[in-house]
Amino acid sequence: MPQPTVENGELALDEIPPPPPVHYAEQALLGALLLDPHRLKTIGALLPEHFAGHSHKVLFAAMLGTPPPGPAEHTASPIWLNTLLDVARPEAPGLTVPHLHLLVQACPAPEHAAAYARMVRADHARRTLRRHAQQLAQAATDSSLPNPAIAVLSQADALSAVLEEMAGRFTPHPGSLPRTLLPDPAPRDTSEEALDEERMLLACATAYPAEVARMRWLQPGDFALPLHAALFHCVSTLAHRGDPVDPVTVLWEAQHRGLVVQDVPPAELMQLVVATPAGSPEHWGQLVLQRVLLAQARTTAIRVIAFTDDPANTPYQLLAGSRRTLADLTAVRVRWQRTTPSKPSAPGPRTTATPRAGPPPSAVTTARATR
Repeated sequence: MPQPTVENGELALDEIPPPPPVHYAEQALLGALLLDPHRLKTIGALLPEHFAGHSHKVLFAAMLGTPPPGPAEHTASPIWLNTLLDVARPEAPGLTVPHLHLLVQACPAPEHAAAYARMVRADHARRTLRRHAQQLAQAATDSSLPNPAIAVLSQADALSAVLEEMAGRFTPHPGSLPRTLLPDPAPRDTSEEALDEERMLLACATAYPAEVARMRWLQPGDFALPLHAALFHCVSTLAHRGDPVDPVTVLWEAQHRGLVVQDVPPAELMQLVVATPAGSPEHWGQLVLQRVLLAQARTTAIRVIAFTDDPANTPYQLLAGSRRTLADLTAVRVRWQRTTPSKPSAPGPRTTATPRAGPPPSAVTTARATR
């Protein structure tokens, strides 16, 4: 969506975006309550934070905290309205008597107050879902986190909790899946560091194939480079068959899978699996899978945000679409947790313990330097 132009510190008047539909729903609801305060008991569970507009939020909070008058008293005197203004003005100085009159005029049918309240709750659910998706995206891209996987899974749990709450408040209906065009998946990390980790995994896997046979939680599709994925598939296939595994047998398997072509000669393939191993396959496999987890978390986040940005989606469509895309992250999460059964379920302080299967830093540096 194009951003409005700012000139001399002010928005150009012809570019100020129009208010969203929920603005009118909030106005209509508040107008209905100003006309008939007793309708506060008929609109269901509604909190001030459910309102998008600040002044609307403050005014509704004042309504909840100020006992309404009886129907006859309210008709005869504006005392309740004046009290609302006195309570709300410290936080919303813009509220005035003419403003209250505008709210009343904006209500087409006070008897529809419960419907307006449902609209306010629905839009609040949309904004809440979007905020949690943004927090998930931030956790998946924050390189300063000491344990990004744990942070991402914590945010995923928070997003899942929001969806569970929505499921209890919004009724299913036909055509529940959103028709929003899904954004492309988040790009995989193909940095030199990521590719180095995959190369070290290939070298360690060739050197210690017995460990590879136990790493069923890692899949060829987890690799950022297709060639690395194909070579790992060769190693794991040999290991699962119980065949001998060394650089020559891996090359022979690679030939049968069509990997030996003019652009990738045998010597180059051999080089990828004969490097000096440092650490264990499990250690490097965990790092590879962690990058997959972070990438899937980014994909989940951008797709949930796309759902919430599409105003055509009903609350239940947001719920159904978000649950489906969150399931893809859960599938990776299950595999990740199989690799790290002793990891805590919530983020904790950084520790100085040495990774249980990792190589010393000098070994990694040496291995990368000799590539």
